[in-house]
Amino acid sequence: MCTLATEFPSEDIFLMTASPVIKAVTNFKQVSKTLEEFDVEEQQSSLLEKRYPNIRVIQSGVKQLKSDEHKIYTEDGKEYIYEKLCLCAGAKPKLILEGNPYVLGIRDTDSAQAFQKNLAQAERIVVVGNGGIALELVYEIQGCEVIWAIKDKAIGNTFFDAGAAEFLLPKLTAESRETPIECKRTKYTLEGSEEKGRHTGASDKLGSALGPDWHEGLHLKGTKEFSHKVHIEILCEVKKIHLQQEFIQLQRTSVTFPKGEKNVEADEVLWPVYVELTNGKIYGCNFIVSATGVVPNVEPFLDGNNFAVGEDGGLKVDKHMHTSLPDVYAAGDICTAAWEPSPVWHQMRLWTQARQMGWYAAKCMAADALGESIDMDFSFELFAHITKFFNYKVVVLGKYNAQGLGSDHELMLRCTKGHEYVKVVMQNGRMMGAVLIGETDLEETFENLILNQIDLSAYGEDLLNPDIDLEDYFD
Repeated sequence: MCTLATEFPSEDIFLMTASPVIKAVTNFKQVSKTLEEFDVEEQQSSLLEKRYPNIRVIQSGVKQLKSDEHKIYTEDGKEYIYEKLCLCAGAKPKLILEGNPYVLGIRDTDSAQAFQKNLAQAERIVVVGNGGIALELVYEIQGCEVIWAIKDKAIGNTFFDAGAAEFLLPKLTAESRETPIECKRTKYTLEGSEEKGRHTGASDKLGSALGPDWHEGLHLKGTKEFSHKVHIEILCEVKKIHLQQEFIQLQRTSVTFPKGEKNVEADEVLWPVYVELTNGKIYGCNFIVSATGVVPNVEPFLDGNNFAVGEDGGLKVDKHMHTSLPDVYAAGDICTAAWEPSPVWHQMRLWTQARQMGWYAAKCMAADALGESIDMDFSFELFAHITKFFNYKVVVLGKYNAQGLGSDHELMLRCTKGHEYVKVVMQNGRMMGAVLIGETDLEETFENLILNQIDLSAYGEDLLNPDIDLEDYFD
């Protein structure tokens, strides 16, 4: 938005959003060529309009798109004609069961607050999923038993291999948590939102997506006095969810929170809801958190429009963020990158990529309107993401889990328990990806090695020798 407003100060630019607040990127910091850090703040939309007089924020959801007429119809009954349109409607949670009051998805500020409210009265919850939100949740929750059901062999499969998961586990299973690394990100919630008492259907309307460190500022504590209790059920999925009355009629037995590897006892407590896993175990709980990923929020735009849609359900975009329809662009979680990617880049529905795509889409729209050509942005040369899990700094670069490399690769590891975990993915003597956990200070060096594709065969295992300063080596 801001890019377009600056490029075309005399043109009217409309931002249509169902949310009364907007997400603003602040404190942006370019850590390296492709790594970036920034804060995400919720701000009143009036601040954007004051800063850019040619921007007008329309607070209404989109009801229909008629691309052949270049028209948008909003839920408040109005219509708008556009010259160029960019769809940035994000994604919505992929719930394991729709319409069940005991199954919560966490996507926006409203749903995060609903989760906090339910957790305050909970003794046990079941978390299903193995991505970023699940990882953050199970570590942050205190005073409540957590059964964590994952379909993989190890935790954090989206970001890590089994080795990195093993490195992180002691932090997860520790009875008490250490003081978290200070988070600079400022949190904003809609003023007076709690007092307004939303009706039940409010969660059906998607608010703006949560920013990084979304759990900071939330009081994630249950009713119990202990600090931390997590039990992981691996290689399983949810087979069925039973409400209390259904479970009683089944005359089946649920199990208590396990006290040891094989110490499983029948649970005498009657719970509001029960989760039956594919490994045969049934756990009772107060509610279930569905953290099984997201699906692109394309629904309002497909009807009557011949969009090319990717296998993951997103709107296909070319290397200039253009969809298959004239004058319609898309960016962020709603789109699927359909261009031939760099060998060390892949799409992942993260805040960093959403910001990069949005900025680049605005540049492409401006270039198209002016009849100019534009080169692909450098941020799409290398996959790069920096985050925090279990109080560790985490950097993932390139094909960090050897995505798409088949068996033709090798891994090199360096691990100091409780301090750092370094993994690099090598192919034909060249670095293709890396995972860095802890304060390694290797991100910029490894970024350059992956981008430059230097043949590193001669260095062998010295590449990860802590006594060798790699920055001097490859300066």
